[in-house]
Amino acid sequence: MKKFFIKICRFFGFEIIDQNEFTSPTLSKELNEDLSIFNEKSIVLPLGEVKITRKVNSILIIVRVNTEVEVWDQNKRRLFENPKLEYSTRSIKSLINSINLCQSKYQDVVIKTIILDDSSKNENLNKIKEIVKDVNANIISLDTKKFETKIKKQKTQETFSNLASLLQSFEIGKDMGEDLIFFVEDDYLHFETMLEEMIATYERVSSQIGKDIFMCPTDYPYLYMNNEKTNILIGNKRHWRTISKTLCTFLTSKKLLNLYWENFSKNCEDRHDPFEKYINEIYENEFCISPLKSLSVHLTNINSSYGLSPFINYKDLWDKNK
Repeated sequence: MKKFFIKICRFFGFEIIDQNEFTSPTLSKELNEDLSIFNEKSIVLPLGEVKITRKVNSILIIVRVNTEVEVWDQNKRRLFENPKLEYSTRSIKSLINSINLCQSKYQDVVIKTIILDDSSKNENLNKIKEIVKDVNANIISLDTKKFETKIKKQKTQETFSNLASLLQSFEIGKDMGEDLIFFVEDDYLHFETMLEEMIATYERVSSQIGKDIFMCPTDYPYLYMNNEKTNILIGNKRHWRTISKTLCTFLTSKKLLNLYWENFSKNCEDRHDPFEKYINEIYENEFCISPLKSLSVHLTNINSSYGLSPFINYKDLWDKNK
């Protein structure tokens, strides 16, 4: 009778929880395992399941790389005080590790990676090529000349190149993106579970609220420096909070990129204060969330309010991605 009952439940899409045995007979899993079924249902104990109505089909990852500029617009040194190349290569390596884990778990999701390089030396570029040789990645060079009529003249070439790189990454996403687009800077270290958690949480939260969202993988310290109110959500395997500001590393959908293209384009026309002024304006109308605790760490100066996420073993994460 028990086996028959389990079959009936499976047929109708119901899940059984056996709290005595600490198992789910319908899923053939222990309750401490991942109970969710990707693109079908998200299950978090003891909250039950969320039917997935917003399925994820593909993700385009666009990484902006500059291996020459140590810290843009600052004279401060980064945590561990290494050359910028070291941060770029470790960042890309941690991203590739996260992509590989995600792809092994969600095999039906198409993951493509584009690395947009800004004037790296050949020897530096060769190191990056070696890291990404086994994944679906293309490396393209930034063409600043094409933006000379779109971006106002800046005080420094570094600032102009930064704006051009950002605008070109947005244009790539607009032209080549299909479903989700992940814009990434090259001074972040990512935990291996980062991409898996972001995709699974994206489909859960988007399905709950019935619309596409923005996601930031980093729990920035500046989010705790005022009394801003926030909402706490349940993601795939951790809590998330609503936020009203990000830097230029975030994930969203092709639909929202098109809808707010004027904001994305305008943000790159000049150096604003804050730099992400017109991107942050979008969050006045759209849902943006970041994880608790962080899935990616922004490796800036230790005193930067835009840098190190709290409660992270920075040295361990740094060493793992050597």
